[in-house]
Amino acid sequence: MKNLFVGNMSFQTTAADLRALFEPFGQLARVHVATDRETGRARGFGFVEMPNDDEAAKAIAALDGKDLGGRNLKVNEARPKSESSGPRGARPGGGGGGDRGASADRGGSGDRNGNRGPSSGGRGGKERFSNEDYREVARQPREPRW
Repeated sequence: MKNLFVGNMSFQTTAADLRALFEPFGQLARVHVATDRETGRARGFGFVEMPNDDEAAKAIAALDGKDLGGRNLKVNEARPKSESSGPRGARPGGGGGGDRGASADRGGSGDRNGNRGPSSGGRGGKERFSNEDYREVARQPREPRW
């Protein structure tokens, strides 16, 4: 069973359109077009599950780059969710910009990887703020806006 990712689709593309596009290549187990939760509008990508790996490979070869609705489709084997980038804006390796202090290759003190000692946090020895510090604390109720 192969799960295929179909990207760069027109926002007017429906699951029926996707099914009609992939059916000539073999049997389809499932066709799904991702939609926006708020508006219900297509998000421009979808997934097609094909039970036969050979048929899936032929579909990828034939449809990757094919024009559909004025856009060139991107078709490849879908990666599992665990390999994806995670929530929006998240970057592999963590860190969210901001002042991280001077690294070793910029003249700062630290080891060869740019890691600083535990006592110097990058901003005059102060630790950075983290939401994890307040995870167990109950939130204060908000005042109404009049």
